[in-house]
Amino acid sequence: MDEVIRIENLTYRKGENELLKDVNWTVKKGEHWAILGLNGSGKTTLLNVVNGYIWPTSGSVSVFGQPFGSIDLRQLRTMIGWVSLSLQEKLYITDKAEYIVVSGKFATIGLYEDPSESDWALAESLMEQLGCTHLKGRMFQTCSQGEKQKLLIARALMASPKLLILDEPCNGLDLFSRELLLESIENLASNGDSPTLLYVTHHTEEILPMFQNTLLMRRGEIFLQGKSQDVMTSEKLSQFFETQVDVIKREDRFWLLPAAIVK
Repeated sequence: MDEVIRIENLTYRKGENELLKDVNWTVKKGEHWAILGLNGSGKTTLLNVVNGYIWPTSGSVSVFGQPFGSIDLRQLRTMIGWVSLSLQEKLYITDKAEYIVVSGKFATIGLYEDPSESDWALAESLMEQLGCTHLKGRMFQTCSQGEKQKLLIARALMASPKLLILDEPCNGLDLFSRELLLESIENLASNGDSPTLLYVTHHTEEILPMFQNTLLMRRGEIFLQGKSQDVMTSEKLSQFFETQVDVIKREDRFWLLPAAIVK
């Protein structure tokens, strides 16, 4: 299976509003993608389609080589990990950190089954991989926002997903917490058995070198897609944001400034 996602001529309407328009996008195995767009650009709607939470008005969708209409969507979702702020708000704030992580094995809010010894060992291994083993025994509500995001990523990995979606994971983090989380994500991707990663953001500087492909979304349409180094240029991002900007590349990351500030 070379293709993780294939979307062709996708349109999604809600009432009279066309939220996605003629979307064509293919993600191949081994690729990691950044999805960049301002609020309301259609990023989350697109991901809801990929997860099977909403059905396209027209067009076709295949995930893991299985066309929608021929795959059990409940089974599909067990192969996809999705880390988002909305999930964080649903979890029990008094649960201990390791309980939050291991509950990902059962895809439950709260822990209602008895994890096996191997489940606990995997949870501890994932926490170590993401640099948050020191949180064992801590209640979720006492963790910082960055620590919570690391726990949610570990939780998503408990089910060994083939696709991991990180939906604006740095939202609400200060500069230093953001860099620590990005470092953990980069370390995760460096493992040979890591899932395909989709990283959703509206901040260009969060697009790490590991995200070699970038999808630009604007007003429900794909404005541009391709290799990050080709997409993330001053000229193309000025067209994308409809205002003059300058891209400063530093350590293979893209820092965006309004042109007036640079001058």
